[in-house]
Amino acid sequence: MKEYLIGEKLSHSYSVYIHALFGGENYALKPVSKEELAAFLQKKEFSALNVTIPYKKEVMKYLDEISPLSRRIGAVNTVVNRGGALYGDNTDYFGFSRLAESAEIRFAGKNVLILGTGGTSETAETVVKDCGARRVTKVSRTGEVNYLNAYDLTDTEIVINTTPVGMYPALGKSPLDLSRFPALEGALDAVYNPLRTDFILQAQSLGVKCAGGLAMLVAQGARARELFDGKKRGDEEIAAAIRKAERHYENVVLVGMPGSGKSVVGREVAKSLGRAFYDCDAEIEKKLGKSIPEVFAERGEEYFRAAELETIAELSAVSGAVISTGGGAVLNGENVRALKRNGRIFYLKRDVKKLARKGRPLSASGAAVEKMFQLRKPLYEKAADEIIDNDGALEDTFAAVLKGYRI
Repeated sequence: MKEYLIGEKLSHSYSVYIHALFGGENYALKPVSKEELAAFLQKKEFSALNVTIPYKKEVMKYLDEISPLSRRIGAVNTVVNRGGALYGDNTDYFGFSRLAESAEIRFAGKNVLILGTGGTSETAETVVKDCGARRVTKVSRTGEVNYLNAYDLTDTEIVINTTPVGMYPALGKSPLDLSRFPALEGALDAVYNPLRTDFILQAQSLGVKCAGGLAMLVAQGARARELFDGKKRGDEEIAAAIRKAERHYENVVLVGMPGSGKSVVGREVAKSLGRAFYDCDAEIEKKLGKSIPEVFAERGEEYFRAAELETIAELSAVSGAVISTGGGAVLNGENVRALKRNGRIFYLKRDVKKLARKGRPLSASGAAVEKMFQLRKPLYEKAADEIIDNDGALEDTFAAVLKGYRI
């Protein structure tokens, strides 16, 4: 019989890939509506299940045996069919613990804010309390502590998001403004698609320890597979799987001056990695039905930048691809934020005198290019996760990008 992930909406899920990393080749996604849940569980036509939003509490009433940990948490995310008897356990506890460890976040003696009231929030609360937090406060839309008055807890040191806010496909949202917590030291997000929600990107900008939910997903998946097949997965195997999953889903994003070689390098990197390649300017031309020079001549730069913003927002939802951006993409901070959600950004640095200028509306003269470079250089550097020198042989640039991506 098959193994499934069940939930209400699963289009965002990475679980099939994660289970394959640990030998789970018989695993599939199974969307189940609220009306179908009882019948599905009672038929027992599966060997094992993972359970996600919104059924981690609901499934418990259909199980024959529930682990002590799951009873303490009040949520189940893993079900095993043992000869017709359904056994429920919670591997999210282990996964969330590994997530906190990956960000070097310690809960002992800390004031912690947990956003959400679902099964994952119950798991996070149990872990945090077991680790000796000083105070744990849960935030909900209608509770005593809500998304309006949570800011009154100015001594909050760690914020944990267990809600789906910011999750694909509703990108660009965050449940709270982290800058309003002056004592903030750490932030964790159970959301793993995108790799970095705006919640996590803000935490990064504030310089606090943080991590998105992919490490949690991989670690809980490893523990679930142990329940499925009885084979132990060690710490090194789990750590290697986390690194592999991060690279599998992370985009390679190239920024830099017009004519710096982003498209050429991007195509070669995509070919080397066996990935899809997206040229942002080409996508804009496809969208508008005109060449970039024609767009500038007929509608002006402001119109082009609006189309660029829309196109990059669409590309930010892509994962595991190579993306070459236009030279001015970094002028808008929202573009950079969107690209960072799923991407590692490489700045291709090239001597101004070597930049290709043909067919580039804003690079008509050498003086204009030099002025443009001086304006954009700090923006490229600020956006970049890594700076790659592209003044030498293209083969060296390809190799440098690939090396930086695989770190």
